[in-house]
Amino acid sequence: MQLFLLSALTMAAFAANSVLNRLGVAAFGMDPVLFAVIRVAAGVAMLWLLVLAQGGRWPGGGWRHRISGAASLALYMAGFSLAYLTLDAGVGALILFGGVQITMFAGAALAGERITPLRLAGAAVALVGLVVLVWPSEAVVVPPQGIALMLAAAFGWGVYSLLGRSEDTPLAATAANFVICFPLLLPLLFWAGQGWSWPGVLAAIVAGAVTSGMGYALWYQLVPRLGATRAAVTQLSVPVIAAFGGAIVLSEPVGIRFAIAAALVIGGIAMSLLRR
Repeated sequence: MQLFLLSALTMAAFAANSVLNRLGVAAFGMDPVLFAVIRVAAGVAMLWLLVLAQGGRWPGGGWRHRISGAASLALYMAGFSLAYLTLDAGVGALILFGGVQITMFAGAALAGERITPLRLAGAAVALVGLVVLVWPSEAVVVPPQGIALMLAAAFGWGVYSLLGRSEDTPLAATAANFVICFPLLLPLLFWAGQGWSWPGVLAAIVAGAVTSGMGYALWYQLVPRLGATRAAVTQLSVPVIAAFGGAIVLSEPVGIRFAIAAALVIGGIAMSLLRR
């Protein structure tokens, strides 16, 4: 029960992060690249305050492991921000979480993790639910550049999640990853526009300090307990929770399509978590 509740809290943090991104960019006029850079900076500040409060120990694992975690996090952040300059939100979410599924299932297979037929079936059902949720209602042109950037983001987040299986100090590891990630993202400012606002900056700070920084640290605690495949399937709940949050915070419409998608995603996740 504790694992379920912590997983639900983490997925809610990820979904809140999406809502804050939409709020800052769509409602408050923030440039998406600038939003991403501020988000990471706020994550660095919050995480290291928490690490210092616990004694300030740099995590183990060596610099090669730290650079791998930071580089995969930077790839996710950069690809996510730049892809949404050309992609619709729904199509982007489908590409992102589909790519994360493939990356994490491949990583699990290479690591020798046993993938049961029931878990594969649950992943398939949940993915169908995600397609129902985010597939555009009318024909749209999907730019190849946006697809490539979002697939890069999916690969980055999948690898970042897989690396979490070997972390024994999740908070310090997340803080170190954010510290090294920040300078890697600074070149993105060359693509930043002029759009910004104080409410948008505040949304970016909350997204970085709370829903990204603390949420990712909690995620690194959970991944070793969930395993790669269950962690991958569990993340498919994020777009459903985000859609519900968007309806509450941003007054975005939901209807029968959302209900069907939610039932499929939750049912698929439940299938994947069954032992037999």
